Amino acid sequence: MRKNKFETVEILRSEVNILELSDVVKCMKRWIEEPDGQCHSITVTGFHGLWEGFRDAHLRDILNSADLWIADGIAPILIARVRGIRNMRRIPGAELMEAFFQLANQERYGSFFYGDTNQTLALLRNSLERRYPGHKICGTHSPPFRPLTLEEDNRVIEMINESKPEVVWVGLGMPKQDRWVFEHKDRLHAPIAIGVGAAFGFHAGTIKRVPKVIGEIGLEWLWRFAMEPKKLWRRDLIDGPRFLYHVGLELVGLERCGQSTDRDLTSAGQADI
Repeated sequence: MRKNKFETVEILRSEVNILELSDVVKCMKRWIEEPDGQCHSITVTGFHGLWEGFRDAHLRDILNSADLWIADGIAPILIARVRGIRNMRRIPGAELMEAFFQLANQERYGSFFYGDTNQTLALLRNSLERRYPGHKICGTHSPPFRPLTLEEDNRVIEMINESKPEVVWVGLGMPKQDRWVFEHKDRLHAPIAIGVGAAFGFHAGTIKRVPKVIGEIGLEWLWRFAMEPKKLWRRDLIDGPRFLYHVGLELVGLERCGQSTDRDLTSAGQADI
């Protein structure tokens, strides 16, 4: 269990924090203003991360090791409500970024953006410089779509550290971004590193954001599926029902019977990819 003051709800053996957006921003401000020499990591994911973590015990350990696990998605919220927890809030990655940019605009904090394409990063920079002139963009980098060599990886870390950001935002998609943060946070000098998936595209304007009312009623997944069916059909139409099945077993106290299925689930997942 991670060491912070917030309670958690266990879902498929993952520990999701029970908190609100303001709680996260306060944590980030404290980590920046009271540095302890560590790079604090934040997991931002919903059912996708829970499911991938359930299938892969090592990934689940990575996600659970984060200083905060934020529920980006309606599934953890609904599951928590079934268990009688009412004070848990959905915090999409794009909304967390926006809340931080508002704070950074006042405090002159800086960000480094790692991931996505050069085009998206250029649009993101233009948008943020226009909307949040007090927020410093320390740098951006779009990595190649292949594993980096050790030399390339070292250069990336040096580049980020030399730019001295308060937050390193990673947009590589889940679970790649969460593995990257876990593997590199001990070498990062920034107080915070966060994987936020497609949120770069939302702020850059390359991905249309879901209308707020649709997000609030828990249908963002359907909106995004309609926008990107080729990318999301397997996750939503295959992994989604499997996730719900195992959550149902857990809610009635039978999920523990399936604890030995991690290897089978991982193998099945690899076959799907």
